[in-house]
Amino acid sequence: MKSFAGRVAVITGAGSGIGQALALQLTRAGARVAVSDWSEAGLAETVALCAEVGDAPHSQVLDVRDRAAFEVYASAVVARFGQVNLVINNAGITIFGTVEESPYADIEKVMDVDFWGVVHGTKSFLPHLIASGDGHIVNISSIFGLFGVPTQSSYNAAKFAVRGFTESLRQEMLIAGHSVGVTCVHPGGIRTNIVNNARASNTADLGAIQQLFDRTLTRTTADQAASTILRGVRADRPKVLIGLDAHLVDVVVRTLGATYQRPFALVAKSLTRSITSAAPVRAKVPTS
Repeated sequence: MKSFAGRVAVITGAGSGIGQALALQLTRAGARVAVSDWSEAGLAETVALCAEVGDAPHSQVLDVRDRAAFEVYASAVVARFGQVNLVINNAGITIFGTVEESPYADIEKVMDVDFWGVVHGTKSFLPHLIASGDGHIVNISSIFGLFGVPTQSSYNAAKFAVRGFTESLRQEMLIAGHSVGVTCVHPGGIRTNIVNNARASNTADLGAIQQLFDRTLTRTTADQAASTILRGVRADRPKVLIGLDAHLVDVVVRTLGATYQRPFALVAKSLTRSITSAAPVRAKVPTS
């Protein structure tokens, strides 16, 4: 897929961040775009922004956890455009908390959105991508799909699962001879709302965590991330790393193997201390 002009592109989690940036860039490139998000307000904003630079996208409020709703959504998109060429499963959330602290409900919620949302998007649209004869599917994993992080066990589990699922799917498409490219994306620190919208299973000071991410860990804009993803699609890359941090972590983890865990744990402990010393602990944040 060297050009997006005239292609039909579907993006989940398009109400903000990378998803919104992808919708704008694909609209500018002449694609016919379908966007979805759980947030009606965010989705309306994306539609308005796209309408300023091209055709207004097809839009629908969608909970990616709802398998039946996703199937209905896929049928509606095909009915509107007649085909689908590109699907980007981007929707995601995170909930902070150690394994010991996290209730089952929090772990299940992250897995349902971040992993099962990808499965639902893939299964719902894959027959249409195959039928198009010129399809591509992009599943958004994370830098946390490359290494484990304390207090992010459920997010790690989901993003590692997305990575394995996507790498398996690419091989299946190659074996079957289908003209469907498959790309797994690992963004590093991106300036999006995922941390700002996060919840916690413990008494973590989310404000301090958000400040830490904004100040030191988010070096890449959503627009830059979207551009990198679309370059990866054009080149049919199996794996796309976004940001210097993602490239560095990828090298370090592949070099050290499982021994990366001890030095990384020390870094995480140091960061936790800097957060707790910078601000008082807040009351427990509700998770639903």
